[in-house]
Amino acid sequence: MRQHKDNRSADKLLMNYPASWWRNMWREALPSGNGVIGASVFGGVQEETVLLNHARLWHWGSKDELPDVSGTLATTRRLMDAERYAEASWQLANALKERGYGTKLASRFPLAAVRLVMPCGSAFRGYSRTLAMDSGEVTVGWTDGQSRYYRRLFVSRADDAVVYELGGDGDARVSGEIGLVLHPSDRWADTPEFKELEQTIETGAGDAYAWFAGTNDDGTDFGAVMRVIPEGGSIEAEGSMIRFEGARRLLVLVKLFVLGERSTDWERLKKELAGLVVDSSYEILLERHLALHQPLYRSASLELHDADDDLRSNERLLLDAYEGEAPPALVRKMWAYGRYLFLSGTASAEEAEPFGLYGLWGGDYRLVWSHNMANENIQMMYWHAHVGGLGELVPSLFRYYEGLMDDFRENARRLYGCRGIYIPAGSTPGIGVPNQIVPVILNWTGAAGWLACHYFEHFRFTGNLQFLRETALPFMLEALRFYEDFLVMDADGFHKIYPSVSPENTPLNFMPADGKPLAHPMPTAINATMDVAILKELLQHLIEANRKAGGDPEAEKEWSRMLTHLPAYRLNKDGAVSEWIHPAFEDRYAHRHLSHLYPVFPGQEVTKESDPSLFGAFETAVQRREIGAQSGWSLAHMAAIYARFGDGDSSLNCLDILTRSSLLPNLFTLHNDWRGMGVSMQMPAAPVQLDANMGWVNAVQELLLQVSDNLITLLPALPGRWKRGRLADWRFHTGRVALSWNRESGSFRAELTADRDTDTIVKLPDWAGTCSITGGEVQPSPLGPAYFTVRMKSGAPSVVFESSKVE
Repeated sequence: MRQHKDNRSADKLLMNYPASWWRNMWREALPSGNGVIGASVFGGVQEETVLLNHARLWHWGSKDELPDVSGTLATTRRLMDAERYAEASWQLANALKERGYGTKLASRFPLAAVRLVMPCGSAFRGYSRTLAMDSGEVTVGWTDGQSRYYRRLFVSRADDAVVYELGGDGDARVSGEIGLVLHPSDRWADTPEFKELEQTIETGAGDAYAWFAGTNDDGTDFGAVMRVIPEGGSIEAEGSMIRFEGARRLLVLVKLFVLGERSTDWERLKKELAGLVVDSSYEILLERHLALHQPLYRSASLELHDADDDLRSNERLLLDAYEGEAPPALVRKMWAYGRYLFLSGTASAEEAEPFGLYGLWGGDYRLVWSHNMANENIQMMYWHAHVGGLGELVPSLFRYYEGLMDDFRENARRLYGCRGIYIPAGSTPGIGVPNQIVPVILNWTGAAGWLACHYFEHFRFTGNLQFLRETALPFMLEALRFYEDFLVMDADGFHKIYPSVSPENTPLNFMPADGKPLAHPMPTAINATMDVAILKELLQHLIEANRKAGGDPEAEKEWSRMLTHLPAYRLNKDGAVSEWIHPAFEDRYAHRHLSHLYPVFPGQEVTKESDPSLFGAFETAVQRREIGAQSGWSLAHMAAIYARFGDGDSSLNCLDILTRSSLLPNLFTLHNDWRGMGVSMQMPAAPVQLDANMGWVNAVQELLLQVSDNLITLLPALPGRWKRGRLADWRFHTGRVALSWNRESGSFRAELTADRDTDTIVKLPDWAGTCSITGGEVQPSPLGPAYFTVRMKSGAPSVVFESSKVE
């Protein structure tokens, strides 16, 4: 087999056994994708499955007309004023249920599976399964008797096709059969809907082609066409499969369609596949793909210790992590893998959807929590993107939410009698109305404000004034209009947000006295810290955005006035910032959400520089959170929070725990541990949830670089275990940075390059000592000895800080 030349061990996942999670083997498959099409390789020797997904393939959702229940807000507030909070909590949900409202979110599902059967002459040996992240290639190899065989696959960004090759070394020949089939459901008792879907499936084969189609619940067809091209040997159609005999190599190409009509799309894809193989080989198709894939994958780089030379398999790295510490090679590989999943699971193309909790690799027909969830999860999956040079993939997030704005406006009017937009926490394409009719979700109003931050950060990193004026500002203003109508002024002259939810926690004093769990959390409170923080951030961003866009100065005055009427954060008896500003609600530390830490992370309102005392109270708040109550994604979130506090060792400890509790051998992250190990929340199932993969990327980046509008902090929370390393092409708002460090020799070097004119403050690590400085205009800052004001012009020489010895 001809290998791609540039694969380093640091950019490979190496595995020594196939997917093995019985009945759910897709959970341990190796993923490939082009942002619209996903392929999951199970890795079987005799019987192989390659699962195929498409970003726009969803089913089994239903959208009811939302009734006008806005009159319940007055009842809810009247009950809350009487301190009947538990009763108030259910008013809105019950009003919808009484009217028979029953919207259901859709679910992604697998389009088809490539089914391959190859006879074995001997028991396999020398098995390997690899993913080369810098190419997107998945390779399976083994020895049978005296012959070495391989299969390799990638999903082409250039040709929008799955490219699959089978072959062997030397005189080895491949024989077997291949075709397209419906992948069976994981569920022991198939749902009636799956049986209905099964009845619509049609397959066939003829000449060098095989085809597959099914009918979705909206009446449209989805399917695929495969073309098989042998090198030597022979092929023939047999039923719906294609048999091949004695081929030196076999090239298999697959194209997919959705929202179509089977006979028309089959013919179209056959013509496309016929044109694709003219003068093309696997290598030529790969080179076309690499021209698009590698610039994304290599948009930022990171080295930790000598991880590039670490040849340990995933299995070995995970076993070593079980000793207590994730090896640097695993930490770095997880950073690279999260980026790989992101760029393989979403794209800038119009067909692309936002990155989902299963990416493009879900393997069943009603996946648990496969919707887009905006009370933490979808935000986590995008935190890393701009700093890591993947900002061009972010607009699919905005297109998705922009496409649901009519629903969001109706939500605000019919649920709460407000202008602007209300975004339900969960949504799927075409379904932007409320769907999870429980107070813990329904009464939370912060989604639009939180998402608005992503719009404004995209502007800050791109400097695109057209995007600011035409997309970001209108969205932010819609979010604010809701608050303008929803807020109440209390007797002391402060804005009161109620009902208010701190996702998805119940105040301690509303937990059952007997210690039994609640069937549903009772989150409906007054002035949750997160809600106030989101509104404060939105107002501050609107003021800045309005100035950048040349908007009305009078509007800024009103927004500034609103800021002065927001209540201050409250400290509890432990000296920690409370999760609820209103004193009627007591903190409960045994919970996975960390919502009240928003002003520190993901927000940037409270910093060590701006308010050291309050900053310390937020640090106490995260330290009080119980590790046993966490989930995979919350450990990644907690790691980023500790990084903001400069506590690199505690941050890395969170990633260590995540590794031991919520990581599969293919390095997919899980929502929780299911084995009773006591280090993450207990559930009998453990859904694949790739938000923690993205959260890991962000946490590593927060440890090494923190970026705000007026401060760039270099190596802000370097863990003691990371003695040396380097990074390059990481971004701040107006440029990029390269760093190298060696704590053992005391060397440090940072190079900042401006892509746009830059006026900022740079903070060096305290241990870097006295640095020589070249380039730009650099002056000491009054913030302290490690801070410098830096001015750079676009295109001018970089600013370099360099120290060869710690003082």
